[in-house]
Amino acid sequence: MRLPQIQIQTTDAKIELEITKPQQHIEQPRATQSIEQPAAILEIHTTRGVLQIDSSQARRDIGMIGPLESSANYAENGKQEALKGIERRAREGRQMMENSGKGQGRATLQNIAKQNHGPHRPGPYNIKFVPSVGSVKIDYTPGTTDINIEKRAPIIDVKVNKPIHDYTPGKVTSTMVQRPDVNIDVII
Repeated sequence: MRLPQIQIQTTDAKIELEITKPQQHIEQPRATQSIEQPAAILEIHTTRGVLQIDSSQARRDIGMIGPLESSANYAENGKQEALKGIERRAREGRQMMENSGKGQGRATLQNIAKQNHGPHRPGPYNIKFVPSVGSVKIDYTPGTTDINIEKRAPIIDVKVNKPIHDYTPGKVTSTMVQRPDVNIDVII
């Protein structure tokens, strides 16, 4: 006995796909920035130094003196020499007075003449420094310098630009090229 058989034939479906790829473009523009550096504030205050030189004593030492002081010096020297002359004449007069009555009149005058007119040697010789040491007086007051600096921070302004994003999505198109089919036959 034969049993009936079932025969099944299938035809696969065929699909054709058309794919368009997506496109994406991203661009990042540079940030816009502005940088400004204000100048620092600089203040300098100075006081001048003062130098004082007093050379009046050194000028006196070398004989450079003013007319008032010079005439005062000459007047004082004249007065001293006049007093010395008066003293000498008084001393000589006293000698003549004391010795004249003793028969020594002529010898007394000779002794006085020898005292006044003999070889006179100037005093001891020595080295003299002109002007004298320390005769120039120097006084110095130093100046001062004050420096003030005020720094100023930079001014930075930054604007971040958004990225430019261009996107085209992809596409898939499908077309049925062959439809699926199932045939069933019964064979006896």
